[in-house]
Amino acid sequence: MLMNRRTFSSALLAAAAAPLIPKPSVAAPPAANPTKARNIVLVHGLFADGSCWSEVISRLQAAGLNATSVQNPLTTLPEAVSSAQRVLARQDGPTVLVGHSFSGMIVTEAGMEPNVTALVYVAARAPDADEDYTALAKRFPPPPASAGIVFDGDEGRLTEEAFLRDFAGDLPEAQAKVLYAVQVPFHKALLTGKTAHAAWRSKPTYYAVSTEDRTINPDLERFMAKRMEAKTIELKSSHLSLISHPDEVTQLILEAAGQKR
Repeated sequence: MLMNRRTFSSALLAAAAAPLIPKPSVAAPPAANPTKARNIVLVHGLFADGSCWSEVISRLQAAGLNATSVQNPLTTLPEAVSSAQRVLARQDGPTVLVGHSFSGMIVTEAGMEPNVTALVYVAARAPDADEDYTALAKRFPPPPASAGIVFDGDEGRLTEEAFLRDFAGDLPEAQAKVLYAVQVPFHKALLTGKTAHAAWRSKPTYYAVSTEDRTINPDLERFMAKRMEAKTIELKSSHLSLISHPDEVTQLILEAAGQKR
């Protein structure tokens, strides 16, 4: 069939415009055969420090993996992301990036690093690129821990009552009190940051929901996990499943690393 000049010009314009039309982004489902990784980088969230991963780290080391816990400065999101990126840069090969609680923001952004092969969220925030996480969270009933945050100027922390009841509710009281004693305050500016990228849209993703969570609404966790098409497990746990259920959390990380046993 012959084209007249007008038809030919229209076809040329359509072909030129085609690359400008963005393709819809979809989350990458967990790979059937995950890339084998021996490096695990773990990031903590609010009301904690890097030692909160100790139970998981000991199990990863026993499995022969190299585990590193990032000391999140809890100052601003860019500084927190940079702290994770510096640790990622020191890894010698494929690496699984794991985040708990607020540090899901960090995993979502720093997970774009090329050596990160999979992401694991443990009762964690999982925003999309440029998404207002606070607005997203308001679509669900507020978790009880929110009412227990107090501020000393620009620094926020949980009261002891809220920490024991709403953050570490399924831990022995003596253990929870030790964790409370090392609680690191966060800066208000940290909560205003937005992720510029969403690594979960291009990398295999795993999520551990805490069904008894009083710090992040469990239904919000389920919503984020489903939206990411993450391989998801549910643990009958408080927000601190990485301490109260370290075996299950470790197994999920091993699966993400292609090391499941």
